[in-house]
Amino acid sequence: MVAGSVSNEILSAVAPERLWKAIVKEDSTSLMPKLLPDLISSIVIVEGDGGVGTIRKSNFSPVMKEFNYWKDRVDAIDDQKHVFKYSVIEGGLIGKKVKSTSFELKFEPATGGGSLCKFCAEFEPIDDNLPTEDITKEIMGGMTGMFKAIEGYLLENPEAYA
Repeated sequence: MVAGSVSNEILSAVAPERLWKAIVKEDSTSLMPKLLPDLISSIVIVEGDGGVGTIRKSNFSPVMKEFNYWKDRVDAIDDQKHVFKYSVIEGGLIGKKVKSTSFELKFEPATGGGSLCKFCAEFEPIDDNLPTEDITKEIMGGMTGMFKAIEGYLLENPEAYA
């Protein structure tokens, strides 16, 4: 089978450490549903303590037509390099369009105290037909939209995750 990937880089005015705390370390299970209630109903930890091996279940609102939840497993957390990796293990598009999906987020320092945020999604399709460019743009657009919601919150609330 052919594996595919899609990636994006976003320059942010928010420092890597604040993004890391908000998205990975401290509060993503409550922050994401708070900022994106029209998309994410809840995120709960099913197993683990938030570290490597933790299983989380993300429940999506009815706006998500193709699926209503997914479970993901934390594969790697590097607090020094601000790299977070996780794999969807159930739900989502698993078994419908893909055999597997994994994501990597990386936050690097940028000039002026901001960040260069790198996102990558890798997937193995069920058949040899990779998703179209429109579908990969949609995947990255969703990730970018979630990131922008968190970034906006952090810019509006400079004391949060400081």
